[in-house]
Amino acid sequence: MTPDNIGSNQPTVTSFGHSPQVMGMILSVASSLIISTNLLVAAALLKLLLKKCSQSWCFVLNLALADSLVGVAITGLATEDLSRNVSLADRPSNTTPSTAQDKTRCLLRMAFVISPCIASIMSMFLISLDRYAAIKTPLRYSLLSGKGTAAGALLVLWIISLTMGFMPVMVRQLQVEANYDGFCAFFSVIHNVAIVIFLSVVFFPVLAIFIYIYLDILKIASSHQKQICRVRQASSWNGDHHSQHSQHQPHHSYLRISYWSHVKALRTVAVLVGCFLVLWCPFFVVSIVHILCKSCDLKAVIENHIWLLGLSNSLINPVVYAIWQREVRLQLVAMFSCITGSSLAARPPAVTERSNPQPNVQTQASASRRDTLNPALLHPITNYEAQAGPQTATTSL
Repeated sequence: MTPDNIGSNQPTVTSFGHSPQVMGMILSVASSLIISTNLLVAAALLKLLLKKCSQSWCFVLNLALADSLVGVAITGLATEDLSRNVSLADRPSNTTPSTAQDKTRCLLRMAFVISPCIASIMSMFLISLDRYAAIKTPLRYSLLSGKGTAAGALLVLWIISLTMGFMPVMVRQLQVEANYDGFCAFFSVIHNVAIVIFLSVVFFPVLAIFIYIYLDILKIASSHQKQICRVRQASSWNGDHHSQHSQHQPHHSYLRISYWSHVKALRTVAVLVGCFLVLWCPFFVVSIVHILCKSCDLKAVIENHIWLLGLSNSLINPVVYAIWQREVRLQLVAMFSCITGSSLAARPPAVTERSNPQPNVQTQASASRRDTLNPALLHPITNYEAQAGPQTATTSL
């Protein structure tokens, strides 16, 4: 959008062909899905934490909350896109918008989007680091892990995220010097230097640590598998099967359980990191190309397509945990079954009408006098009452 478009009161169209209304609708749907799915997974994680306090679940809960805040933040951008043409139509054609005020508002909106995005990326980093410490040094991890460690790590995480997110608002050198044209987007208000700082501090170091962690975890898992094979061979070579096998069985079971716990931890977090790389790498790579290549005008592609791809990572994270993490999946099933069970219990009980109710009443009266029951002449008995026996059924009557 250009300043000429602002004064003409015509429907604005972004430089890549998307009208603000279309972008606003896309952001509205995305924010609704992101908020609902993450809050649902956060409720399941909170129930798991109430049952058993775990440092790992604290980090995963923080990831869900950070992604929820991403959804809340982009609602502001959606509202601005949906109401842009309305505000321009109400504005007189001979006036110009309050550029400084609009630019400050856009900077704040982008800061509220960037901060939870950084917190989401750093939360995935904490989850990976936590799993790596539990696998690499389990004894030291059990001594150091706890509520204090988790609270301190999360406090540092949010301080870094908020500082980096609001840095373009506080430092004028990180803001675009050109006049604000009214289109609130990443490159419209934030200087390329801020993007370089963001990539240097957040993305590339985290990516390098991710690669190192997973290569080392694969090495540890491979060594555990070799130990399991050696113990299994030693158990089969022993002559006295009963005595020697009983000595090796506890150690073999421990190694097998430990190995599969490594595999499950590696699988879930590897899917998370894989989704992060697939969804965010295009944004970072194309942003670098846009900064280095002066003749390449990739701003519209980043703002209309690739940026949305990165935001979808906040929707993928809760889906990954709902599918791949068994504890979260079972807790979600329990929550849904509880909701459906309570809704069924709130319904009025169905009454079965008989075509001739009088013989049934007489039969029940005579049955009560004889202390016997004839199931063929009474109302249908439920499975629970049938298992309870004749005495229970008589008492229920």
